[in-house]
Amino acid sequence: MHFLHGAVRSYAWGSRTSLAELRGHTVPSEHPEAEIWLGAHPADPAHVGDGPSKQSLLTRIEEDPVRELGADTAKTYEGRLPFLLKLLAADEPLSLQAHPSAAQAKEGFAREEELRVPIDSPVRNYRDASHKPELIVALTEFHALAGFRCPRQTVEFMDALGVEALSVYRSLLADQPDQAGLRTVFTSWITLPGPALDALLPLVADGLVQYLSTRAQEDGGKFVAEARTLLELGESYPGDAGVLAAMLLNRVTLNPGQGLFLAAGNLHAYLSGTGVEIMANSDNVLRGGLTPKHVDVPELLRVLDFEPAEVTVLDPASDSVELPVRYDTPAPEFALSRSMLADGSSVKLDSAGPQIVLCTDGRVALDDGNTELILERGASVWVPAADPVVAVHARWGAAEVFSATVG
Repeated sequence: MHFLHGAVRSYAWGSRTSLAELRGHTVPSEHPEAEIWLGAHPADPAHVGDGPSKQSLLTRIEEDPVRELGADTAKTYEGRLPFLLKLLAADEPLSLQAHPSAAQAKEGFAREEELRVPIDSPVRNYRDASHKPELIVALTEFHALAGFRCPRQTVEFMDALGVEALSVYRSLLADQPDQAGLRTVFTSWITLPGPALDALLPLVADGLVQYLSTRAQEDGGKFVAEARTLLELGESYPGDAGVLAAMLLNRVTLNPGQGLFLAAGNLHAYLSGTGVEIMANSDNVLRGGLTPKHVDVPELLRVLDFEPAEVTVLDPASDSVELPVRYDTPAPEFALSRSMLADGSSVKLDSAGPQIVLCTDGRVALDDGNTELILERGASVWVPAADPVVAVHARWGAAEVFSATVG
């Protein structure tokens, strides 16, 4: 069991306050801090230990995969840690994006390798051969767009806006309120020529303003959150077709402790908030707008799942606040549990494979039978498979701890 020092990733959409405050660092931070990577991703691995003995977690696993991962995990995932844990803070919306299935990732990676597209090329879609299911659990109120909304609700939203220029798309969805209709409208919008897009977006913005100022009072404010989000996206990404695409998606608000699982093909965008994110150890992203980066429309359409569905918010409960509460997902690469500990209480974290333990509130002591470490808020530890059980003690008040393991 060793302290784990995450790799801080600075992106423009990150926060200068959230992650710095969580870790007890100076606020505001010098640069926006978007993510802290806690794992062994080759692009930016975390480091284990302190002082002269400090080393990359990636190197540590490569040196002794059976000890660090356990024999089963090492064999199944070819000596690789199969998950990546992150702290994420968004002050601005992220790009609309989706991730491929395992089969799509394997085929896409092989295709781009055969075409000799450089692995760091800005037009490369597949940087590895793995899929990337992911789970986000809110630490603060967290806002996102996720998955295609029921087309009939989108038709109702368009009617509330009263924008004549949307009538043709409204008719398409009303006549075909299914995944085929969604595909047609999404494809039409994402491929609109620049002049047509520049003409349509201001009309939509006017409709959104009119709805918020007058019509929202007539329908009880049914689409207020959606309308405000679209206006904000339009201001942040002027002339971007992703603003129109966002009109088709579910808007989600997570309260602290609630989670959202994103399967392959789910078009989504995080809007704002701080959370704990875990995913399969991959970097494959197909972008769909709200970004100046490369958008490969044909490949995106091949990957997207247009099946409309309501969002399932994961809100696990337990009879005891001391027991780890697991967020159930179908992903075999990872599992995430949360423990809310009362002052003076303890919990045992048991895993046949490796664990990363992260403290997000309070202060706890970790004991593996040989070593005791004090884990402050925002700190984490790496627990190799050779240390199967760790006891967590809340001795200085209530605390919140997350545990990431193989699924």
